[in-house]
Amino acid sequence: MTRIAVTGGAGFIGSNLVRELVLRGHEVVAIDDVSTGDWCNLDGVEAERIETSVLDGGVVEASIRGCASVVHLAALGSVPRSIADPWATHRANIDGTLSLLQACGRADIGHVIYSSSSSVYGRNPALPKDEREWVRAMSPYAVSKLAAEQYVLSFQESFGISSVAFRLFNVFGPRQSSGHVYAAVIPQFLDSVRADRPLTIFGDGAQTRDFTYVADVCRVLVGAVEHRVTAPEPVNLACGRRISVNEVVRRLSEILGRELPVVRAAGRSGDVRHSQAVNNRLRELFPDFEPTHFGTALEVTARWMLSPDRGAS
Repeated sequence: MTRIAVTGGAGFIGSNLVRELVLRGHEVVAIDDVSTGDWCNLDGVEAERIETSVLDGGVVEASIRGCASVVHLAALGSVPRSIADPWATHRANIDGTLSLLQACGRADIGHVIYSSSSSVYGRNPALPKDEREWVRAMSPYAVSKLAAEQYVLSFQESFGISSVAFRLFNVFGPRQSSGHVYAAVIPQFLDSVRADRPLTIFGDGAQTRDFTYVADVCRVLVGAVEHRVTAPEPVNLACGRRISVNEVVRRLSEILGRELPVVRAAGRSGDVRHSQAVNNRLRELFPDFEPTHFGTALEVTARWMLSPDRGAS
């Protein structure tokens, strides 16, 4: 049995990953300050829980000692939140990552997996986006993810900590938070459906995203853990397809069997217009990667979020 640490383990991606690792027989320690996550996401899961911030280096060092790998998912997400409070995003995402890396060094951790973000590409208009394309962050959140991923990769060069930094593209799926101003678009839409409210579209809805299903992300992260994958440069983790916000509404209407009402609002500062990944490097590292069909993943997500007992599994 291999011991694995997951920071942000009570959050959306983290809780899905912890569940998958436990199912595969690993011993898991979930670290989270539950500022945005919730331990109820791990109900029924046999995993050690450490409630602390990644900024608390001493507690983190003690918690990760003896682990084969650390998967660093803890972050303060959301572009709008980072614009409202840049310092909070900086402390959680940049200072928090550096603190964790130093704890990994003291605890003799030899392998770190980091979740960066497609937002780092920012104003780069290229479609699809290759990892060697230039980056031009448009928000404090994007800056924080770029700085943190570079810290992770620099520790590989400077201190010999093997690592891989994945640039995640618009992850969605069960256990994603909703019902708050910083929610991502798909859970935001489904929360509106639950509350019988119109769906709010910011801008014209023609903006596109490379929506990536959380189960696909977790399969890659588990593979990275079990095969100790390392890479000297960031790796896009995405499906390589573009879907507009308007298309998401259309497909949700099909899934639910009724036309969903929408209201339009002004576009949001810092939002990227279009996003799509080149995932050739991902497929080189994970030849068996095959993304779930978007319609199937969206239907599973919708059924889970709209279920009255959605926290039960």
